[in-house]
Amino acid sequence: MTSMRRTAFAALLASLGALGCSCGEPEKPKPVRPKPTQARQGTVTLSVIGTNDLHGQIERLPILAGFVHNLRAVREAEGGGVVLLDGGDMFQGTLESNIVEGSDIVKAYNEIGYTAAAIGNHEFDYGPEGPAVTAATIEEDPRGALKARAAEAWFPLLTSNIFDEKSRSRIKWPNMPASTLVDVAGVKVGIIGATTESTPFTTMPANFLGLIMMPAGAMITAEAKALREAGAQVILVAAHIGSMCDHFEKPTDLSSCKQDEELFKVISDLPSGLVDVIVAGHTHAGMAHRVNDIAVIESYSSGRAFGRVDLRIAPDGHVTASKILPPQPMCGAEIEDALVPIAQCTPPVYEGKPVIADKVVLGIANVALKRAGERRSEKLGVTLTGPITKSYGSESAEGNLFTDLMLVAQPGTHVAVTNGGGLRADMPAGELTYGQLFEAMPFDNRFAIVDVKGSHLRKLVSGNLQRGGGILSWSGLTAKARCKGSAIDLAITVGGKPLDEAKSYKLVTSDFLASGGDGLIGRLKLPEGSVELKNEIIRDSMADILRSWKGTARATVDPAKLYSSSARRLDFEGERPVRCGSAGNSEPRSRDPED
Repeated sequence: MTSMRRTAFAALLASLGALGCSCGEPEKPKPVRPKPTQARQGTVTLSVIGTNDLHGQIERLPILAGFVHNLRAVREAEGGGVVLLDGGDMFQGTLESNIVEGSDIVKAYNEIGYTAAAIGNHEFDYGPEGPAVTAATIEEDPRGALKARAAEAWFPLLTSNIFDEKSRSRIKWPNMPASTLVDVAGVKVGIIGATTESTPFTTMPANFLGLIMMPAGAMITAEAKALREAGAQVILVAAHIGSMCDHFEKPTDLSSCKQDEELFKVISDLPSGLVDVIVAGHTHAGMAHRVNDIAVIESYSSGRAFGRVDLRIAPDGHVTASKILPPQPMCGAEIEDALVPIAQCTPPVYEGKPVIADKVVLGIANVALKRAGERRSEKLGVTLTGPITKSYGSESAEGNLFTDLMLVAQPGTHVAVTNGGGLRADMPAGELTYGQLFEAMPFDNRFAIVDVKGSHLRKLVSGNLQRGGGILSWSGLTAKARCKGSAIDLAITVGGKPLDEAKSYKLVTSDFLASGGDGLIGRLKLPEGSVELKNEIIRDSMADILRSWKGTARATVDPAKLYSSSARRLDFEGERPVRCGSAGNSEPRSRDPED
C-alpha cells in the first residue's frame, strides 16, 4: 500500500512539473494540454470529501480513515472515485502535533490518501524548523517548518494567492503550487488552493514578513481558467476561507448563513460556472450549501465532522448533478459540543458498513500520543472547582485567569492583555493538567513588554469595544462604557486608579500581538524601541506559577471569582461592537471565527 502510494505521488509530482506546478503565473497562464484520454462508456460518481481545521487532533484520524475507506470501496466498485481535500490549519493546536511541528499529521494524511490540502494561516505558526517560533538569524528560514512538512507530504499543499512581496509573483516553494491536475476514475480534476487574506495578522507576523496576500477570487479565477484550458473537466477549490451557517436541510437556503464573511466575497468574484465545489475552512463552522451554483462544504473543526459532495459526471466530462450532504459527525451526534473522548467515540454505520479505525493511521496516532503522554498528564497542583470557559467575543473566566497569570509572571508591569483568538479550549473541573492548559493555549507565544501611554490603552479598549471579532481580555485594567448621545463615555482604571492619559505604563502581552497580530498594537504607531521581546513561552510561565501555588490557598481556583456577569472587567451595555446613537448595537457573531 505504502509503495503504491509513493509511486502515485511521484507520478503526481511529475505531472505538476509538467504543468509548471501552478499551470503558469495567473497573469499569463501557459498550461500544457494533457494527452486526450479515451472517453468513458458511462456516467460516474465522484465523491468529494472535505475536512478543515484539524488543529493537530491526530487521534481523530484513524476513524476518519475508516469513513474514507468505506466510501472508497463503494465508489471503486461502481467505477467512480473519491477526492479527499483539506481546507487548511492542519497542524497547530495539540501537544502531540506541536512537539514534532505537525510531522505526524502529514504521515497520517499520507496514509489516508489525501489528494491535496490548502495552506491555512496557522501553517506559518511554527516558524523555522526546531523549537524557535521565529527566526533569530538571517540564516534561519521563517517558513522552514512549513516547507519541511510540504517535503514530507505525498500530496500538494496549495495556495494561489500568497505572493512574494519583492517579485510580486506567486511563491514557488517545493510541493506548494497554486493548483494541481489529477485523474480520478477517468475524470480530469483541477484543484486550486486559496488562503484567507487575513493571514498576515492571524499568524505570527514575523513568519510572514516578505510575503503579501492577493485577492483570492481573482487568483482562483486565473487558475481555474488555466486548468480548464489544460483539460480539467471538474474544478475544485480547497480554501482556508469560510463562513458559517446554522441550518443544512435545504442547500439553497442561505438565510442562516453569515453572508458578510470572506467566503461570500470570494464567490461573488468568480465567473459563473467556473468552479464546481469549494471545501472551505477557517471559521470553525458548518456549511453544506449551494452558493452561486457552487457546492460549498465546511465541517467545523478539530475532527468533529467531515463534509461531502457527490458529483455525477457524464461521459463527455460535464457535471450533470451534484448532491451536497450535511456535515457528517464522526462520533455520534457530536458537532459543536466539546470533543467526545476518542475512547467513547461510536461512529455510525457508513455506506452500509461499520466504520473501523485504520490500523496504520492508528499506529501513527499512538506513537504521537505516547510521545506526549507523560507531559500531557502532569498535574499542575491546582484544582478547578468548576469548568473555566473561554469565549472568543466576550469576557470570560479563562481570559481573565490567563491575563492575571501573565501579570504575575512579569513583575513591574501594570496591565496585561491577550486576544480572544488565543483561547482555544475550556479547562474542565478537577485537577488541572499541563495537557489541559496546553489545549487552552496551544500557541508557543513569548512575552512582550510594551511601553505605552495611558492614551494608548484608551485607544485599545475603545477600539476593541467598537469593533466585532475577538475580545481583548485584561488584567490590571477595568473599563466602564456608556453611551451619551452618539458618543461613548469611557471610564478606565489601572491598578484601581483612574487612567492618566499622559502617564507611561508597561503592558505585558504576547509577541503575536506586539508584532502586529490581529492588527491591534500595530495601529498605535509606537516609537521605535517601545517593545521588548522576552524568550519565555507564556503558557510555560503560567504553568510554573500554577505549580508554585500547590499547597497554598490559591491552589483552589473558583471560576466564579474570575468572572461574574454582574462585575465585569469590561462593563458595557448591549453587545460588541458598541454603537451609540440611532444605529444602536449590531448583532454579535453567532460563532467564534478562527484567528
